[in-house]
Amino acid sequence: MNFLAHLFLSGLPAEASYADVLVGNFIADSVPGKQLENYAPAIQTGIRLHRAIDTFTDQHPVVRRSTQRLRAAGYGKYAGVISDVFLDHFLAAHFSEYSAESLPDFTQRVYALLTSRQQEMPAHVQYFLPYMVQHNWLLGYAHLEGIGRALTGLSRRASAGSGMETAALELQANYAAYEADFQEFWPELQGYVREWV
Repeated sequence: MNFLAHLFLSGLPAEASYADVLVGNFIADSVPGKQLENYAPAIQTGIRLHRAIDTFTDQHPVVRRSTQRLRAAGYGKYAGVISDVFLDHFLAAHFSEYSAESLPDFTQRVYALLTSRQQEMPAHVQYFLPYMVQHNWLLGYAHLEGIGRALTGLSRRASAGSGMETAALELQANYAAYEADFQEFWPELQGYVREWV
């Protein structure tokens, strides 16, 4: 769900396996279990990296603080998904603090790379990638309106009554608390990914 964070944590463009790792990290949620063995080794690395990031994030006490706040606000089992989207918002909003590349330049470079490799992706990803590019999801995450659109889209695929379409209002109401959680958590996630690689 948090595409921007996963793509950003895929390494540096100068690294020989960067493109494959980025593709793997991007498609990982659509590659169940051992199906990763159908992909080239560096794409498998990206899929494993994605899974490692998800596990680290889900178990981290700061993220659990965010999800507990969301559960208290009534989002129940969707708190983790919403928290992931919030993380993408704060990464986008603070992108210049973590990257010498601007967010618009990063998004256009990544879109071009992903589009050039689209035929290698699972059918579900091939389907939504053009929408992601056309509507510039990654850049949109920097604004509350973009987060609202993303959460509304997710709510259409969730169980009735998920309430996800209102979660941007929760973000707005408790913005400082979620931002503080991000700023505490993100450097630890970056450190974990550096050690993992």
